[in-house]
Amino acid sequence: MMFNNPRPLDPAARLWRLNEVQPERTEDGPIALLRYLIVLGYRYKIALLACTLAGLLLAGLYARSLPPTYNAVATLLLEPRQSAASGQEWGPQQSLDTSRADSELQTIKSERLLSAVFESLNLRDTPELGPRQPGLFDPILSFVRTLFRPTDRLENGKVPRASAAVTDLANDAERAAFSNFAQRLDVRRVGQSFVIEIEYSASDPALPARVANGVVSGYLFQAVSFKEQTERAGTDALQGRLDALALQVDAAREGMQAGALPAIPTPDAGARVIGAALPPLSPSGPRRSLIVALGGVLGLLGGLGLIAVNLALDRKVRNANDLSRDAGIPCLGSVPDVPGANAIPWRIDTPRQQRFVAAIHDLRTSIEIACTSLRNDRSIAVAVVSWSPGTGVTTLSSALAQLMSRSGRGVTLFQAATRDVPAALDGSVPPTTSLAGAVFANLLFSQLSFDHVGGVSVLPIHSKDTNANLFADFRDARVQQIIDAARQKGDVVLDLPPIEGSMDALALASFADAVIVLALAGETTIEEVGDCIRQLRRAGANVVGTVVNKAHS
Repeated sequence: MMFNNPRPLDPAARLWRLNEVQPERTEDGPIALLRYLIVLGYRYKIALLACTLAGLLLAGLYARSLPPTYNAVATLLLEPRQSAASGQEWGPQQSLDTSRADSELQTIKSERLLSAVFESLNLRDTPELGPRQPGLFDPILSFVRTLFRPTDRLENGKVPRASAAVTDLANDAERAAFSNFAQRLDVRRVGQSFVIEIEYSASDPALPARVANGVVSGYLFQAVSFKEQTERAGTDALQGRLDALALQVDAAREGMQAGALPAIPTPDAGARVIGAALPPLSPSGPRRSLIVALGGVLGLLGGLGLIAVNLALDRKVRNANDLSRDAGIPCLGSVPDVPGANAIPWRIDTPRQQRFVAAIHDLRTSIEIACTSLRNDRSIAVAVVSWSPGTGVTTLSSALAQLMSRSGRGVTLFQAATRDVPAALDGSVPPTTSLAGAVFANLLFSQLSFDHVGGVSVLPIHSKDTNANLFADFRDARVQQIIDAARQKGDVVLDLPPIEGSMDALALASFADAVIVLALAGETTIEEVGDCIRQLRRAGANVVGTVVNKAHS
């Protein structure tokens, strides 16, 4: 029985229903983000290029201002120490482990050893180790520190001890030179091995090798001299052994003073030199190419950051795609910025006119598609409105009405702009010359006086009579009767006043079959378009889309 009574398909059936409208898929994910970034980069290519070039230029100037730096490295290998025993030349070796390597590393870094090398090489008068000259921002930073310094420590001339110590160090040229010397010296252990590298950097090409070799000799001198003192303290020390240690001590001392390695081997130092520091042939810094490349990358990132901040703060409409995405409503068209184009000519002579007419033609087609279910065989009423004045609503409405009239249909344009009407003898304005006057005087459609411009019947919405504009109620049924009478003769285009300054636009928009919100490129913001759409919909208007006016290609 049930096979003889077919029923409609259950909506829950697992079938692909072709008659149902599938929801639009929104692009998301990393590919969409990458595509959006590429579009932004192309749109703001001039700004990005300028920021990148500025970064390269500043980085190049900074790299050229830096003095050249030369590096020299001396290599030292730690060895097991041997001790002398009674009656024999050499005793058992001491073990060499990681703890000793770390201890010797700290010994080389100690202030005692470095100060000895500093004094031996007479580096206190080296110009590059002198006190640093105050920078451009140092006075500003000093003033800021003074502002945030606690006031109780400054009363009665009392200065904190830390500040006094810093002041003494800054005024002491020798201590400042030693501090700069220690900062330029780098002592490191190569991996987990027992090899120690001693590196020194300076702007003088001859100085790094002298310092690195002097530090090595100073370390050897310190180790051998300590061993000599130990041997001299022993009761069983042999004179030959002491003489050998004395030779090693003298050689290490002379090497430290000359900034070179000892002239003879120093086996009792517990370390062997495996690489002497050589004078550098070329500066190792600054790496100008790397600085310039980094400046270019920072300039590019800075440009992207500025674009991001601009997009976050500047919410102005730029093109149809951005308006459609941000406003959440379709954008029906984009009218290019064509100077002097304010009407549809009967003959197209210039490419500018062609671009303008083609944009109005596409807009009319989009409106027809959006109003397909409304038209059938009857006319439609289209309203064009914006949030603020000066967006070109009147020009767009007039051009749209003229193009619609070229298809052979009658078109009536209710225009927001008032026209010049000769006043009566008593100075009054005839109520038949505006929609507000007709509503205020309770006139019929047949009693109104229309202008005919380019095949379009034009009637201003507002009157030159202030009383008529103030007392006219555009929600009255007589407005609906006048618009319906105009629709009997053809299509109707409503050029509405801006919503920002008057509620008349909301009252008249409800009588239109389709309402279009116009946004001026580079002036109207997304928030203004959104507010306009929300107010129109609360008033009962059917907002079908938006249009971007004076868009730049």
